[in-house]
Amino acid sequence: MTSPRATACDVLVVGSGAGGMSAAVAAAKLGLDVVLIEKEPYLGGTTAVSGGWLWIPCNPLALRAGVADTIDQARTYLRHELGDRYDEPRVEAYLATGPRMVEFFERETALRFFLGRDYPDYHPDAPGGLAGGRAICASPYDGRELHEALGQIKPPPRELTLFGIKVGSGPDFRHFANAQRSLGSALYVGKRVATHALHRIAYGRDATLMSGGALIGRLVKSALDLGVRLWRSTKTTELIVADGRVAGALAMRGELPIRIAARRGVVLAAGGFPHDSLRRQRLFRQSGGSGECYSLASGGNTGDGLAMAERAGAAVEENYANAAAWMPVSRVPYRDGSFGVYPHTFDRGKPGFIIVDAAGKRFVNEGNAYHDVGEAMLRAATPPDFSAFLVCDHAAIRRYGLGMAKPFPLPLAPYLRSGYLKRGRTLAALAREAGIDARGLSETIARFNGPAKEGRDPDFGRGANAYNVYQGDSAATPGPCLAPIARPPFYAVKIYPGDLGTFDGLRTDANARVLDAGGAPIPGLYAAGTDMASIFAGCYPGPGINLGPAMTFGYIAARHLAAPADRA
Repeated sequence: MTSPRATACDVLVVGSGAGGMSAAVAAAKLGLDVVLIEKEPYLGGTTAVSGGWLWIPCNPLALRAGVADTIDQARTYLRHELGDRYDEPRVEAYLATGPRMVEFFERETALRFFLGRDYPDYHPDAPGGLAGGRAICASPYDGRELHEALGQIKPPPRELTLFGIKVGSGPDFRHFANAQRSLGSALYVGKRVATHALHRIAYGRDATLMSGGALIGRLVKSALDLGVRLWRSTKTTELIVADGRVAGALAMRGELPIRIAARRGVVLAAGGFPHDSLRRQRLFRQSGGSGECYSLASGGNTGDGLAMAERAGAAVEENYANAAAWMPVSRVPYRDGSFGVYPHTFDRGKPGFIIVDAAGKRFVNEGNAYHDVGEAMLRAATPPDFSAFLVCDHAAIRRYGLGMAKPFPLPLAPYLRSGYLKRGRTLAALAREAGIDARGLSETIARFNGPAKEGRDPDFGRGANAYNVYQGDSAATPGPCLAPIARPPFYAVKIYPGDLGTFDGLRTDANARVLDAGGAPIPGLYAAGTDMASIFAGCYPGPGINLGPAMTFGYIAARHLAAPADRA
C-alpha cells in the first residue's frame, strides 16, 4: 500500500456545509492555518441546495429594522418549545453568540444577509413567539466573482429549479410566484430567465447564486481570500489520536492516502447521517418496516463524522423527540428509471389543497410548518405504509402548481404520463386512480368545502396563526389559506415523510467540543452542523434552525481553537 503523504495545519475541518465553512473562515480570519476537506466533488453539502435561512433571535438586521425582540423573549419561546430538553449551557451560548456571529461575518467576510421581516416563527402564538424578524438569509451572490471556483459550488437538483433556475428565498421567490399576476414580476422573471440562458452559455451553469448557494458561494469566496485550503473529493477515514487528544485525521484524496496533522484540533461537520442506512433504520420509525425514507440532504452525508468520533470515544445522542427534521416529499419518476425527491413547502398551505390518508380523511393542518406536518404523517400512519395524498382541484393546480407540476401556462401532461400526478373528472374517479377510499374522500371534501367558502377550518384551524397566513396567498379570497375544492378535474400526488437532515448527533458542550460517554470534552475534537446533536433536541421552532446553529457553533469552535488558553 502507498505510504500516506503528510501535511499539517492548525485546524482541520471535515465538511463544507455552513458549519464547516463558518468554522474554517472564522479560524482563518483569527490567524490560523486551515485545511477544509470535502468528501464530494462539489463544495456546500446540503447547505448549498437549502433555502439558506438562519434563525438568529435579536440579529443585527432585525435590530436595525426596529423589530421588537429580546433575548429573554427568545429564551421564553425556546423553553416552551423544548420543555425538559432545554440544554441551558448550549442554548444560552447560541442566543448570546448568534448575533455576534452575524456581525463578525458581515464585517470581516463577503457574507451579506437580508432580513425575513415577515417570516414568522413556526409557532408564533406560543409564549415568546414572534411573527417575523428572527430569520435572515444570505443575499444573492454573483458567482462570477469566484472565477474558476464557481464550478466547484454544488448545483441545485432539478427538483428545486425552474428551467434550471434556482428560485431564491424572499423577494426572488415572490416574483416567481406572482409572475402570472404582476407585470413587474413578469419582467423580473423574464430578466432572470434571459440571464440564466446567457450564464449557461458562458459558464455552463447559472452564475446567480441564491439562498443556500449564495451562502456557500460567499463563504467560499471568503475562504479563498483568507488562504483556506479547500480539498474536494477527499474522504476522511479515521481520526488520529495522540497523547490523549485528537491531532488530525487520515484521508483519501482521490486515490492518494494522506495524513493530516492538526496542531489545534479537528472540526467535524460532515452532515450527520441521513444516508447512513443502518443508523437510519435504527432511529427512523419509517425505516423500520418496508417503507422507504426520502432525504433532501446531500448524498454524501453517510454518518462518517459520527462513526469516526465514536471510535475516538465520543458519545452520540440518539434519544431526541425526532431523529431528523421532517419534510413532506413526493417521489418524482424520470425516464431513465431514477427518481428525485420534491419538498412540498409551497403548495400544501395554499387555498384549495388538503392532505388525506388512504381512507380519504384529513389528519393535519396543511398550512403548518413542514416538520409538524411530517410528524403528523408519522403519527397518523399505519406501518409500514407512511404515505398520504395531497389533493386539489383544477383551479388550485393551475394557479399554484402541485409539486413538480408547475402552474399555468406550463403543461401537466408530462407528470400525468409518468404517473406522478393522478387525475379524475370526479372525486370518485380520482380516488380510484390514486388508491384513496372514494367515500372517505368525498365525505371529507364535502365537510371541508362548506366552511372553506367562508375562509374557515373548524376541524384543524388552518389560517388561525401568522405562519399559516404566511404560507397562504394574500391575494386570494375569501382568505389567504382556504378555498373549496370544487372545480373538476381533481388531482392528487402521493407524499411521504422525508427529511431535511438529522437532529441526533455528537454530544457537545457550549464551546462545540465533542463529549465522551462520561460528559468530558475530548481534547482537540469539535463538531458543528448536523454532526453536532441539535440544540433544539428534535424540535423545530423556526425557519433556519439548522443553519443558524451550524454557523454559530462553527464560529464558536473557531474562537475556542484560536484562544491562547489551554483548549482541552
